[in-house]
Amino acid sequence: MAIALEGIIVIVGNYGSGKTEVTINLAVEKKKAGVDVRVADLDLVNPYFRTREARILLADSGIDLVLPPEDMLHADLPLLSPVVSGMIRNPSPLTIIDVGGNDAGATVLSALAEAFRDKYCHMLQVVNPLRPATDTVAGCLNIRKQIETAARMPINGLIGNANLIDETTAADVYRGVEFVEQLSQESGLPLRFITAAAELLPDIDLNRIPCPVLTIYRQLVPPWKKAHIR
Repeated sequence: MAIALEGIIVIVGNYGSGKTEVTINLAVEKKKAGVDVRVADLDLVNPYFRTREARILLADSGIDLVLPPEDMLHADLPLLSPVVSGMIRNPSPLTIIDVGGNDAGATVLSALAEAFRDKYCHMLQVVNPLRPATDTVAGCLNIRKQIETAARMPINGLIGNANLIDETTAADVYRGVEFVEQLSQESGLPLRFITAAAELLPDIDLNRIPCPVLTIYRQLVPPWKKAHIR
């Protein structure tokens, strides 16, 4: 099943949910499918593992990435390029906005309220049920409420991203699907897709997955590891 998303997609979630890895891989997959993609890195609170760390991959894929000025790429400061407002007002066929974690990261969206006015967007919460803060439905709903309050925007969909990085198994993916299906039912939010690492796909029966699957080629890795080749 293809991931049927277009227009403006805002990716939010708690710290460590994997939303930036989702952003990068979704952008590259859609670009390879022939979709014109732009990405904005609005993670202004976490100096590590931000979309900008994959800017070479995105550029080589023909994806326009909006970043802070070059001399401030590694700063942890509230820098918001006016280009972001422009790309929201006049979005590409697919415009993906990667937002910082928790309510602290989502606050930046409230500063873009005027740009978002009269614009429909998919604001999707990335959920990793193998993380302590989101291993219960109540925890996920609490994160949702905090993010919506800070952003002054509603979350309207879910992304399941169950993983333990290198320790993830196919069983973890299946359990994650069951969890986000339950979360979807209790929250009323549709499950748009789940993720699975490329190296796990041979062990996963896609017939057991009731929604599209985004293949993850891990790009945000520690200095002693190499990013996975797409």
